[in-house]
Amino acid sequence: MILAAAVLAATVASAQNLDAGKPPAKLFADGCATCHRSPRGLAKGRFTLTLSWFLRDHYSTSSDSAKALADYLVSVDGPPPRAAAKPGTKPPRSGARPPKPVQEQ
Repeated sequence: MILAAAVLAATVASAQNLDAGKPPAKLFADGCATCHRSPRGLAKGRFTLTLSWFLRDHYSTSSDSAKALADYLVSVDGPPPRAAAKPGTKPPRSGARPPKPVQEQ
């Protein structure tokens, strides 16, 4: 009986964090990409600390992986990159109306 308890305790104590050492993009690909196509916008302007707490409580296996994933999500959370304009073209107007034509008298 004592031997069985010792073996069980040794087995539990040797459990490993399988996410340790993985880069944050890999953590996202392994754990989040099933439901989220992209990491962009998932941080939604949250602070890294509160986001890492949330991830630790609900999705990650350790506080280190939660912090790394939170840092990654905050780093990619921003406006999408603008397309490069072709040389000699004007940028599109931002919803402004064109001026009224001048009427001759």
